[in-house]
Amino acid sequence: MDVLTVAVTDIGIRKAANEDSLLVKIADTSRGKVVLAIIADGMGGLSKGELASASVIRAFSAWFDHELPDQLAAGDWDELQYRWERMIKEQNHRIAEYGRSERIQLGTTLTALLLIGDQFRLIVHVGDSRVYRIHEGIEILTDDQTVVGRDVKRGLLTPEQARIDPRRNVLLQCIGASRLVEPDYIYGRPLPGEVYVLCSDGFRHMVSDEEIFSAFRPVELADESVMEQRARAMVELNKQRQETDNISVLLVKIQ
Repeated sequence: MDVLTVAVTDIGIRKAANEDSLLVKIADTSRGKVVLAIIADGMGGLSKGELASASVIRAFSAWFDHELPDQLAAGDWDELQYRWERMIKEQNHRIAEYGRSERIQLGTTLTALLLIGDQFRLIVHVGDSRVYRIHEGIEILTDDQTVVGRDVKRGLLTPEQARIDPRRNVLLQCIGASRLVEPDYIYGRPLPGEVYVLCSDGFRHMVSDEEIFSAFRPVELADESVMEQRARAMVELNKQRQETDNISVLLVKIQ
């Protein structure tokens, strides 16, 4: 298995700071190529949200460098989820303590994708960033942990109503601002030809799933240069449509 990756982030048209943090790490291992891709969307105003999102990114980056090799050697995939769970709880406590000491409230979403060769895929998800899987069609792998996302699942709102609901940014939980954080874990197996799109909510409010599919169809993403061009074009389209949030997208294509 080989992979192509691209990450693009933009402050957008209105905010004073970019509070999104992104991470892509790739390693060649005895289990094949391992890819870790993360988007964390911070909140708290000015640079405070960036502090929260960057803290989570640093924790996962250190895990990738120092702990993952031993976990790969052991081949215990359940241990991966257990360790991620502990890291998220530690970050939730640390960010909350910092907020209390500074008398501010800050927090971050977390959406991370781990690929281990062609054997294993794990997604951990807190908040309202998303992972799309694009192959022959487009599939949303994550659930939006928002008030409107919950209402859609309960049948109280249609997806069309949710897109314009003024509560669409109200999170049910986030790291650093929730007493307890209960991540979603999504397991699977990667397939050649797939494209994974990780994006902050600022990337998807002003564009449709059909537009995302058209921009990132696997057959048209010949190399990372094309991937970056497509990603930047979609970011600019969001800005033209007056998206006011930070805008971030991360692409992983499996060759």
